[in-house]
Amino acid sequence: MKNHLVRTYKSSEPLPREEQLAWKIAEVAVDPVEVSAEVTDMVINRVIDNASVAVASLGRAPVTSARGQALAHQPTPGGAGASVFGVTSKHSPEWAAWANGVAVRELDYHDTYLAEEYSHPGDNIPPVLAVAQHVGSDGADLVRGLATGYEIQIDLATGMSLHRHKIDHVAHLGPSAAAGIGTLLGLAPETIYQAIGQALHTTTATRQSRKGEISTWKAHAPAFAGKMAVEAIDRAMRGQTSPSPIWEGEDGVIAWLLGGPEARYTIPLPEAGEAKRAILDSYTKEHSAEYQAQAWIDLARRLGTERPELRDPANIARVVLASSHHTHYVIGSGANDPQKYDPTASRETLDHSIPYIFTVALQDGAWDHVGSYAPERAQRADTVELWQKVTTVEDPEWTRRYLSTDPKEQAFGGRVEIELVSGERIVDEIAVADAHPLGARPFARAEYVAKFRTLAAGVLADTEIERFLAAAEALPTLGAGELDQLNVVAEGLPVSPKGLF
Repeated sequence: MKNHLVRTYKSSEPLPREEQLAWKIAEVAVDPVEVSAEVTDMVINRVIDNASVAVASLGRAPVTSARGQALAHQPTPGGAGASVFGVTSKHSPEWAAWANGVAVRELDYHDTYLAEEYSHPGDNIPPVLAVAQHVGSDGADLVRGLATGYEIQIDLATGMSLHRHKIDHVAHLGPSAAAGIGTLLGLAPETIYQAIGQALHTTTATRQSRKGEISTWKAHAPAFAGKMAVEAIDRAMRGQTSPSPIWEGEDGVIAWLLGGPEARYTIPLPEAGEAKRAILDSYTKEHSAEYQAQAWIDLARRLGTERPELRDPANIARVVLASSHHTHYVIGSGANDPQKYDPTASRETLDHSIPYIFTVALQDGAWDHVGSYAPERAQRADTVELWQKVTTVEDPEWTRRYLSTDPKEQAFGGRVEIELVSGERIVDEIAVADAHPLGARPFARAEYVAKFRTLAAGVLADTEIERFLAAAEALPTLGAGELDQLNVVAEGLPVSPKGLF
């Protein structure tokens, strides 16, 4: 990997196009380096993972709404159209990317990468797949495109924080999806460069979407970035240009939305001829909750099972979770969001409340993507009482480990200190989730398949489950026009309320 220093330039300072971050990303996208067998295998895993969580959310209101919008847009003349999860009809690729992107993100249950910025790189799959289906690409094309999408989003997240400046993390997704589509289509670097600039320019938004009372837009935000990436590619292919330099300009993203004119960012990118392997640095979720909650769920389940008396709020004086800066300030009490302690809060809010999540996992010894968020579960009296006793603090050592670039040291958990009314003090800790590559039970193909079967049960017919899994595992060998096999069809889906379209 080569590290690239990125900063703001005054309009009077020369910055050749070849030195701009968008151009360097475009060069990575056009590099014809072979995708390794290990990366290909992980791409298959993540296609299965995305489908799992999309299927589980097909009946939920945000997904129904997005699907209804997509169904109103027929295939464009430029191709055969793309598939929308759950139905058989074909639709315009940008709208298929939109509907499928919402389905994938709705339950916050797919893969993650955490560094300077956090990300869900599986959000690249809906837009790249939709374009691949529309133009009749084959499985090998799709694998190459997804390897690029994952690489670019993870590299950007490694070196450039967005949340520190209250910008939503999907601002890294528009450029990565545009790059991935560029690889898929074999576009020239000039075209990809322009699309990256447009995609970034149109997808920078504040992170109020993940603050306070979190709304249904949380699932739509990454889908919007994917949709904008598809549209940016279309415009760039038609010869349209974008604001540039988009990151480095005097009035660009860094100058006004991120660290300002004095800020310096170091972005690692593969050198020419170097394999795109970043997908291997990401990890999926065993539980439907914010990734920083994964390890805490595992620790809470174990503690509640080993010490059942911890489940009774009458026995507990207080619970303190010592963790990283990000965990404390984004999903912990450091956010200063009273909604994180509100029994009537939305599901989107509860899955960003580590005090709530730890409490329920401790009491239930389990975590369910539906039941653990049900209103009757959140409003149970003993849960509310215990929940109010759980707070978080930042521990500098856990923050350091969170930001470590050494995979063996990087950690997303923390230390729990439970003070009982009796005066007894229980201290325990966990570094990574059980499903993490370095965890107690790392996810491999069998676990991805099991997750799909579990979440698809009762939603898809058994024959459809087996058909999809067979197609996904054969992904690299699927021929031109055969990527529609990666869609799933479900019966009895709810109909969206009428909108404008």
